[in-house]
Order: sequence, then C-alpha cells, then structure tokens
Amino acid sequence: MKKVRDFFASRTGIIVVGLVLGGLAVTLQRLGNPPNMGVCVACFTRDIAGALGLHRVAAVQYLRPEIPAFCLGAFVAALAFREFRPRTGSAPVVRFVLGMFAMLGALIFLGCPWRALLRLAGGDWNAILGIAGLAVGVGVGVQFLKAGFNLGRSYPTRMLAGLTMPLVMAVLLGLAIYYPNAAPKPAAAAGQATAPAPTPAALFLSKEGPGSKHAPVLYSIGAGLVIGFLAQRTRFCTVGGIRDVILMRDFHLLSGVVAFAAAAFGMNLLWGQFHAGFANQPIAHTTHWLNFAGMALAGLAFTLAGGCPGRQVFLSGEGDGDAAVFVLGMLAGAAVAHNFLTVGNSVNAAYAVVIGLVVVAVIGMLGREKLSVAR
Repeated sequence: MKKVRDFFASRTGIIVVGLVLGGLAVTLQRLGNPPNMGVCVACFTRDIAGALGLHRVAAVQYLRPEIPAFCLGAFVAALAFREFRPRTGSAPVVRFVLGMFAMLGALIFLGCPWRALLRLAGGDWNAILGIAGLAVGVGVGVQFLKAGFNLGRSYPTRMLAGLTMPLVMAVLLGLAIYYPNAAPKPAAAAGQATAPAPTPAALFLSKEGPGSKHAPVLYSIGAGLVIGFLAQRTRFCTVGGIRDVILMRDFHLLSGVVAFAAAAFGMNLLWGQFHAGFANQPIAHTTHWLNFAGMALAGLAFTLAGGCPGRQVFLSGEGDGDAAVFVLGMLAGAAVAHNFLTVGNSVNAAYAVVIGLVVVAVIGMLGREKLSVAR
C-alpha cells in the first residue's frame, strides 16, 4: 500500500494519471459525448440541472452519469486509503455563492478548465482566450490568498454528514441508469389518428443538441469511476496547478495538467478529431472578451474556494461537506445561467460577468483574515 501511495504522490504518478485522464476524456468523446466535451464538469452539471428541471433549455437536459461516478470513485479511493474524513464548517454559504458565480463564468466561456484544455487539444483557438482568462483569475485569487484570504478551517463532523453527498450521487447514478424520463405513452382517444406525446415524468431528456449526445451509460460510469479514483489519489486539479506555480513555484500539479492536454491532443490527432481555428468550433463562440472574462471569473471563484470544479466533486466524495455545498452552488448556478440568459455570448452575459467579478472580488476582500479578526 505504501508503494502505491508513493507512486501517486510522485511526479511520475501524476503525469501518468494526467495521461490516463486525458485519454479517457477523448475516448468518451469518441464514444458519443459532445465534440471537445469528453469531460466537462461545468457542462455536465448544467445538463444534470436540466434533467432535474431546474432550467428548461431542451437542448441541454441529460443526467450525465460521469459526475456522480467521479464522486463515487473518489469515495472508494478515500475509503481504500483511509482518507475518508467527514468535515464541514468552513463558510458553507460563501462557498455556495462562489460555486454559483464560478458556474456563471464557466458557462459564459462554455466549459470548465478541463474542457478548456480539451477544446485547445481539439484545435479550438477560442480556448486560448479562456485559458488566459483562467490564469489571470487564478493569479488575482493568489493575491487575495497572499493578503490573508481564508474561509476558515473545517471541523470533523458526524459520519452521516460525510456520507450524504456520496449517497445523493449514488441515487443520481441509479436514476441515470434507469432514467425515468417519460410517463407511459397514452392511448389515442376516439377519433384521433395518433396518441398524444407522452409528458415528462421524473427527468427531462434532450432529443437534440448537446444533451442528446452521450457515450453509452456503462462506459461513462466506468470512466467516471476511474477518473474519480485516480484524481482523488493524486489531488489532480487544473486551478491548483496554476495556483501552485504562481504561489510556490511548484510544478507538480501542473505537470499532470500538461500531460492531460498532451494525451488529449495526441488522441485527437490519431482519430482525426483535430480541427484548428476560431470559427465553426463545436459548442463555442468567438466573442473573445467574454471567453477571457468568463474564465477569469471562474478562475477567481475556484481559487478562493480551493480548487477547480472537478476537485470540488472529488473532495465531496472524501466527506468534505463544504466542497459538497460548492457543488450544489454550481448546480444552482447552472439553473441561473440558463434561466437568466447569461450562457455563452447571450444577451445578459456581459452583465453577469461584471456582476460576478464584483461580487467575488468583494468576497475576496472581506474574507481577509486580518479584516475578519478586526470585525
């Protein structure tokens, strides 16, 4: 067991895991997930929000099994290596708000940090603006950390609290497999040529658009469990990789992120999925300043919360109740983004990114430890 721990903690270990994760992401895309979206925590959470009826955009409604599988894979890893530690109490309401605004920013760009790398690996040059914005957002967040920003420590809590998110994810995974998406088809009434269409029951399901594109459920679950397990062991985190370089000149996490992008690029070339350019990229837009600003907002919020969206899901599988609240904030943020038309370069996107940057910056200033003590 010690040798396994040492491997995952090593530079070689995180590079290998980055290669595996990048390969699995592109494989899921090849198997049916949307183009340049083999894995995207933001977009997949948005689709889950749609499946649950939290927004009514018909093109993005699907209970994607990868997200609950990420959490459960991390849960299994934490149990196996005795790292499951129920804890909470580190400003959960603030984390919920940060999760909402992180999601608003990510959906303006149309992707989380993982998808930014996958878009770049697929030839979408709009991702360059997104990654630059992410780096700037993380850099600003690091300045808040240096100035004493701290959401406070978490405290050990009861086992029930730590198990709640994995149990919720297990229920969602069961629903994703069974998928009770429509009521029984009603019979045609007298004089009608055809029966009326069935009405949605428990879950919504896209018939076209990104929500209708998905890999077979069992493949998605298997890949999700592997990703969750490996990412929990190595603390894989895109935002953490950039943060550590800026804050400590530590390239350990970033080496795994680079390996992720390299594997995705190589497999896209192998399968003929690399198409370079700005225009006509799948599920993307070319409003450059919004791509930059949306990811700057997301990067700032992720940094203040302590990790990228994938890392938050993995932490929730370890029993971290505060990370679970952040994930619920992302779910709410996905609903807000679509219900208030702030996705991509929609009519209200500019307002959302400005308001988001102001709110998250205020959180950064008010969360400085010296100011908190003074108050």
